[in-house]
Amino acid sequence: MMALRGVAALVLAVVAFAVPFASASANTLLLEEILTGGAPRGRMPGGFNDLFGGGGGSSSPVPRTTVNIASAERPGTIIINTTERRLYLVLGNGQALRYGIGVGRIGFTWAGTTRVIAKKEWPDWTPPRQMLRRRPDLPRFMRGGPDNPLGARAMYLGSTLFRIHGSNEPETIGQAVSSGCFRLTNDDVIDLYGRVRVGAKVIVLR
Repeated sequence: MMALRGVAALVLAVVAFAVPFASASANTLLLEEILTGGAPRGRMPGGFNDLFGGGGGSSSPVPRTTVNIASAERPGTIIINTTERRLYLVLGNGQALRYGIGVGRIGFTWAGTTRVIAKKEWPDWTPPRQMLRRRPDLPRFMRGGPDNPLGARAMYLGSTLFRIHGSNEPETIGQAVSSGCFRLTNDDVIDLYGRVRVGAKVIVLR
């Protein structure tokens, strides 16, 4: 009888100990929803991702780094290697900044030389007709913001429909997932955006 009373007391103690933690967890999730406007977990603005450990484009699975490069291109030139899934910004003196990128999936890759003709912060997104034919479920227009697929910054390439842009899905960096654009995490695209001028040469290699 004494043993049964001891077990019952132990069970009650465990329950009493666990309830505050369950409440704290629920409160944390509620606070997260309030702060992010109900944004999906892992798709939140960078500051809140740091707080809650979500994705949101705050860090790339391919760290940005300075590397040696054998190139005669002028500083400020962008070289995109689709096979490597890397973007290089030429710095000069045999060095470049290397960024991890997401590239076009099979059937949507391309190569050539173009230039950055425009830059926009938190760009709006209007899916082109070709994309809407493939994906009629897409919105016809999406205002710029943390959930916009163009991310925090966009650099528009020549007369093409393609861009170098940000993404709130860091897990897609290093993958072939796009319709021909090149995506970086929001942190990386903000860094690149600040270094690249309109008119910069862009070389896309397969």
